[in-house]
Amino acid sequence: MSPRDDTAHGWVDETAVDLVEIIDGSVAQLWETIESLERLQPRNLERFRVSIFGSGRIAESDPLFTEAEDLGLRLAETGCDIVTGGGGGLMHAVDRGASRGKLSDPAEGDLPVRLVTDSDDSPFVERVYRHRTFFSRLHHFVRLSSAFIVLPGGIGSTLEAMMVWQLLQVKHLPPIPFLLFGDHWRGLLSWIENESLRRGYISRADADLPILVGTVDETVRLIEETKAVFDRNEPIQRATVQSPTNHDEQHEQP
Repeated sequence: MSPRDDTAHGWVDETAVDLVEIIDGSVAQLWETIESLERLQPRNLERFRVSIFGSGRIAESDPLFTEAEDLGLRLAETGCDIVTGGGGGLMHAVDRGASRGKLSDPAEGDLPVRLVTDSDDSPFVERVYRHRTFFSRLHHFVRLSSAFIVLPGGIGSTLEAMMVWQLLQVKHLPPIPFLLFGDHWRGLLSWIENESLRRGYISRADADLPILVGTVDETVRLIEETKAVFDRNEPIQRATVQSPTNHDEQHEQP
């Protein structure tokens, strides 16, 4: 009789299965603990913070880099804390603008979250939080932020945009600003309109959650209007963060 081929299809290492079950159980318990802590410690709303996502591959010579740097600077000047992924490209442009040029390098580490905030003693203070998983990193962005801006980007930026979109859809976030910057996102909005909405997978209210913005001026204006409501300790309403001009444009057929 020939020895058993342990690599044959259908053979299961029961020891490995037990280990996987233990790990899965531990992860499930960990998330239960996190959810319990969430109920005890709600989102920190003491300061108005704006998370800005975007491509890490844009060169400084690209006009979009300049726009992102200007956006970071102008939002910081209005008193907003700025949160980014801390990487290169557009994230670095925003960080450099928010720090008035003081941050000259991307944050270290594989999965950072960088917070740039003003203080009484310095024009800016940098804090970097490092994560081991994308899931905890995305959760951290949500915990920190009072508004979201998504600059042009690839798969990562699209993932971040869709996560925020869904959290707004299921009302796990209040109706805070969710801005998609630039024509880059028109294709996504058209697909949502012509496929998901037309087929009844989502509602009109779901499709209207993101706001398409075309300029830094418009973006800053919408954030400033929402921050003014925040500073008065008033609840943010959907009408506060709606851009009538671009709202109409979103419903145009390509």
